[in-house]
Amino acid sequence: MKWTVSLTTITFFKFKKNKPWAFTQMGLLHRKIQKTNGLFFLKLLGTGGGNGFSLRPDFGTYALLGVWESENAASEFFEKNETINRYKSKAFATRTIKMISLKSNGFWSGQNPFPEQKPNKSAKKMPVAIITRATLRFSKLISFWKSVPAASAAIEQAKGVKYFKGIGEWPFIQQATLSLWDSFDSVNNFAYSSKIHSDIIKKTRKQKWYSEDLFARFQVLSDTGFINTRKGS
Repeated sequence: MKWTVSLTTITFFKFKKNKPWAFTQMGLLHRKIQKTNGLFFLKLLGTGGGNGFSLRPDFGTYALLGVWESENAASEFFEKNETINRYKSKAFATRTIKMISLKSNGFWSGQNPFPEQKPNKSAKKMPVAIITRATLRFSKLISFWKSVPAASAAIEQAKGVKYFKGIGEWPFIQQATLSLWDSFDSVNNFAYSSKIHSDIIKKTRKQKWYSEDLFARFQVLSDTGFINTRKGS
């Protein structure tokens, strides 16, 4: 099915043998594809190790986040763009999640890239997604990272969470998270019933940890899950 509304995609690429090559592409890949037709917003992101939120980076997993004018523009890119297909060929597994943004507050690199849209009724049985993103103040780095283990444990134990992964542009400073949930009710229950989560949110506001932050909700339209592309790569 083709979607005619603005589309957000996030694709995870997992590497084994080609980890050093993937790391070198962090800056190069962005420059090569940032002017793709129909692409409004682009971020190539590293990921956290462990259970998803960690000071230790995951040098084997990277994520490509894009906001597109349409499903057709996204499909054209993933099917025919030589640069991204070469990148994909070096990975041993990929996972692409397509979604539409329902509500977004805040800024990412000086803009809010996720337009507010109406839910798609035919995809309401799919999970929902949350993206949070922040640029940390240098003076607050220690306070933030001290809170990470507790935050990671809280979301791992939350009811309704299906997947979560720490993502980011710059290690330690520019951090984001993607989480998939079975419903927005589960998201709200976690936000309002988890004391650990609530305490961390209060600290971020009181101590002004962030110089820029964003919180966005999405309806997931499709999720490929991780698909092996090459054995042992």
